[in-house]
Amino acid sequence: MLRIQRTNSEDQDFIKLVQFLDKDLAERDGNEHAFYHQFNKIDKIKHAIVIYDDSKPVGCGAMKKHLNGLMEIKRMYTPPDARGKGIATKVLVELEKWAIEISFSKCILETGKKQPEAIRLYEKNGYILIPNYGQYKGIENSLCFGKNLSSQ
Repeated sequence: MLRIQRTNSEDQDFIKLVQFLDKDLAERDGNEHAFYHQFNKIDKIKHAIVIYDDSKPVGCGAMKKHLNGLMEIKRMYTPPDARGKGIATKVLVELEKWAIEISFSKCILETGKKQPEAIRLYEKNGYILIPNYGQYKGIENSLCFGKNLSSQ
């Protein structure tokens, strides 16, 4: 039975899942990892989700306020042994619900071209490709997506 937990960046299960995410991204991104890592600090994140299968943490994601009233989705991860079960979609949907509850109407995010699973996840859930924003402008490996939440 899956259970969704709203939390923050001090949650130990969230921290542990993000450590696994960072290890995976370091392998995928290679020499580019240091550039991305500087933008993925988790301290001070007020909105994080951990999904549990019984008592085992099997997925996470977070969001933080961005410029102009946008909410940025960050730190999405599902361990390999929990993939293919819809967990990442559940995390994403819960983050979107939470964003709406706190009066945000659009989410944006960045993912890497070397993360085809993430790209499929976001496209499947209604995210559309947008111009790279902020620190990702001009970065070849980055793809940025956005989704209007008001139409849900």
